[in-house]
Amino acid sequence: MHRGPYRSVHRAAGAAVALALVAGGLAGCSKDGPEGTLEDFVAGWKAGDLSKVGFVGADGGKIAAPAVLEQIKAVSGDLARQPLTVTAEGEPQTRGDDATSALKLDWKLPGDVAWSYQSTVRLTKQNSDGWRVVWEPSVLHNDLTNGDKFQVTRLPADRASILDSAGKPIVSPRPVIMIGVEPQKVTDLAKLRAGLATEFKKIGVTVDTANLADRIKNAQPQSFLELITLREPDYNKIRPGLRALNGTAFIKEDRPLAPSRVFARALLGTVDAATAEDLEKNPQTLVQGDTVGHGGLQQKYDTALRGTPGVSVTISGGTDGDEADSTGQEESVPKALFMTDPVAGKPIKTTLDVQTQNAADQALAAEKQPSSLVAIKISDSSVLAVANGPDGGGVNTALTGQVAPGSTFKAISTYGILQKKAATADSVVACPKTAVVGGRQFKNSHDMALGNVPFHVDFAKSCNTAFVGLAPKLGADGLRTAAEAVGLGGRWDLGVEAFSGKLSPADSPTELAAATFGQGATAVSPLAMAGATAAIARGQFKQPKLVLDPAPAAPAADGAALDQASVTALRKMMREVVTSGTATALRGVPGGAVFGKTGTAEFSEATEDTHSWFIGYQGDVAFAVMVQKGGAGSEAAVPIVSRFLTNLAK
Repeated sequence: MHRGPYRSVHRAAGAAVALALVAGGLAGCSKDGPEGTLEDFVAGWKAGDLSKVGFVGADGGKIAAPAVLEQIKAVSGDLARQPLTVTAEGEPQTRGDDATSALKLDWKLPGDVAWSYQSTVRLTKQNSDGWRVVWEPSVLHNDLTNGDKFQVTRLPADRASILDSAGKPIVSPRPVIMIGVEPQKVTDLAKLRAGLATEFKKIGVTVDTANLADRIKNAQPQSFLELITLREPDYNKIRPGLRALNGTAFIKEDRPLAPSRVFARALLGTVDAATAEDLEKNPQTLVQGDTVGHGGLQQKYDTALRGTPGVSVTISGGTDGDEADSTGQEESVPKALFMTDPVAGKPIKTTLDVQTQNAADQALAAEKQPSSLVAIKISDSSVLAVANGPDGGGVNTALTGQVAPGSTFKAISTYGILQKKAATADSVVACPKTAVVGGRQFKNSHDMALGNVPFHVDFAKSCNTAFVGLAPKLGADGLRTAAEAVGLGGRWDLGVEAFSGKLSPADSPTELAAATFGQGATAVSPLAMAGATAAIARGQFKQPKLVLDPAPAAPAADGAALDQASVTALRKMMREVVTSGTATALRGVPGGAVFGKTGTAEFSEATEDTHSWFIGYQGDVAFAVMVQKGGAGSEAAVPIVSRFLTNLAK
């Protein structure tokens, strides 16, 4: 069977109602002359009330106004609920008892596409009845005849990809398997549920089937009741077992996906079928079956990525007289009236590096507590990886978290101390077991007391009380200046939501003492600390960059060069943390020398739990790791760094 060039896939349904049916009988004549009748017709069409207008058909027989409204709605077809403006073009051309007039019709098609054209309306004078409108489908369009109607076909646009630093798609169509149940095939529900649980457990997936009995009861026998969608490689691991279960059904399709299920998931977001809420918010641009970005970059840049669907308007219901099916009957062939081509989405270019992102995701995979890792290329401040665990994370804590930095902040305050010459790396700075400021007692981890030792030893061993003692010499201004020099607390624009830090006011001796070693009111994200670490390694702050195209509107300006002598000394102290301090577990990692600082961050007086931190750099890569409730920096964060750098060196 031959089919026309367009076929309706999704029927349009707009919010504005252009036509409405009203009650009424046969209308009498309106104003004298065809001009008045035409005016009443256009006004009544707009208002959905044609009671002031008289109508006849092409055969001259009278037609009731409500019937005309019904026929207008029927002929409008898929456009019946789309906004329409009708305007009379000029004066009617009269010849005896007949007149014609041009009408201008302006439709607002789905997607806010405008379609304008002219049609012709005929009028006739019938003795004492006066002028009447001749109703025929061609009033809506000159090509419409009896039995015809408008048909709208939506032409989907190709969704664009999110690109990595090499310009290659991160997200691209990849095969998935929708796993479900077909009610009519279920023979033993209890056995089916047990079998599903066993198979899904093999790949570490849990699927809730508690309400499956009700779903089966309320569904059609041949329905497909979806349970879960798996990437094809994951599905293949349990394929034989699943297919052996009576009642299972499967649908294979391609979906836009990243290289792995956890790959920068909280940053990228997902592409899923449009929800009822999506459709309600975007009635002119989305229809049932569309895919939409949810969360992360996919949602933020959804409009650009999704592109613009095309739309075609055709006439359906009639015949062209030239086609016939096998029985000799004429076949309906839609006639094209109007079309806009779909415009493919525009890719979003990022700085993500696939190898680095994979190494980061794999490094977090073994950590059960919520964790984050951000890696930045020191030479140009490109964000190479944004990882959240476990399982990819639902919240992008790596970029938006707001937590105390703990002793990792000592790298910043040490820069301020060195720059202000409050101490040198070799200055003897006492490290007592405790220190009291304003009635508040500060102590070291594990009740450590080093006594009088060089400042670089205090730093390497992470002595809190040494920094408490130096806090008055650094001062609130010195602390803020040092933090701002490495970009903390600035206005950043990466093209995605990000937190650059909030600095403590350090407005009391106690708050200043706490803030100097990363407690108090200071809050940062892993991104902020990775950016600060990159600034130390580079010798200048450059705002981290993530989205390259479209370019962010207002990225932060580059900072001034850091004090050379101070930052050089600080780097040596960060190296000592690894060689003989709190991060000696990193001494033997592949890839070269590691520089860094551990951190243990208290976050609530109601618990002894602490966040585990490590900031550091190796070669051209700076990074920050944070594990929520992970304990000391050496306990959770350092092992993650070890796995990350080992993976990166492979």
